[in-house]
Amino acid sequence: MKKGSENSVVLKLKLLTGLCVLFVLASAIYAQSPEHYTSPLYSPRKYDPSQASSNGIPKTLKKVGIEQKLNSKVPFDAKFKNAKGEEVKLGDYFGKGKPVILALVYYECPMLCNEVLNGLTGSLKGISFDVGKEFDVVAISFDARENEKPNLAKNKKEGYLERYNRPGSENGWHFLTGKQSEIDKVTEAVGFTYTFDEKTNQFAHAGGIMVITPEGKLSRYFYGIDYSPKDVKFGIMESSKNKIGNPVEQLYLYCYHYDPSTGKYGFAIFNVLRLAGVATLIGLAVMFFVFWRRGKAKKLG
Repeated sequence: MKKGSENSVVLKLKLLTGLCVLFVLASAIYAQSPEHYTSPLYSPRKYDPSQASSNGIPKTLKKVGIEQKLNSKVPFDAKFKNAKGEEVKLGDYFGKGKPVILALVYYECPMLCNEVLNGLTGSLKGISFDVGKEFDVVAISFDARENEKPNLAKNKKEGYLERYNRPGSENGWHFLTGKQSEIDKVTEAVGFTYTFDEKTNQFAHAGGIMVITPEGKLSRYFYGIDYSPKDVKFGIMESSKNKIGNPVEQLYLYCYHYDPSTGKYGFAIFNVLRLAGVATLIGLAVMFFVFWRRGKAKKLG
């Protein structure tokens, strides 16, 4: 057998092997069984497969989100408890010439809220500005039940101070709880909508943070759980001058009890993977057919 023919055969065998491997992978993706997924970010506390939605995003999530209300003012009169159990007003953290980063979370959230706070802390560690000096951070629990659990805010503050690990920052990190009426004042002012799911005892909500000027006006919105240190620093600098930023694209990251392998954010992702796998298989089949035709034509020639 000629060397050229040998190389052609080897190439065809490699292509065929690759085709088989991709076929197996695509089949595995397609045939994935709809069983309970145990991701700490998305898994439900109590899994009930009968509650899974079959048509994509659950109806509950259509009721939640973060609407940008740039240049709107936050309610300075809203009353909360700080980590020491003392009554404070939201306005106590303004009027000092420093902007404030606001995070709306709840402290017993099993999923997204910790990721929001972790992402924020990681971003702040990546900039030269210090919490408590150039700006403050205010985290408010939107779960009114946590107002009766004073240690939650205290423990959260201690944990994130340790994670941030910069001297003097304890006066700049504030973890608050409050009554429902006071929480509503803030969430409505900043455009944060959420809902409670009785069946799973969890809140459905979107992830993000807001930057507020020293005058108390909403200046910037950051969505999701990963915030670019450069963008956050720029937002702080602009907000410190009472400048209002432009609207940003609203890419929500939701927190809810559904399951990616049965509940249907993940289903859409798997569909994309399946389509990509099928497209790859078709492409390889076409390429294999072209090589086969060329080899046959050479033999006939």
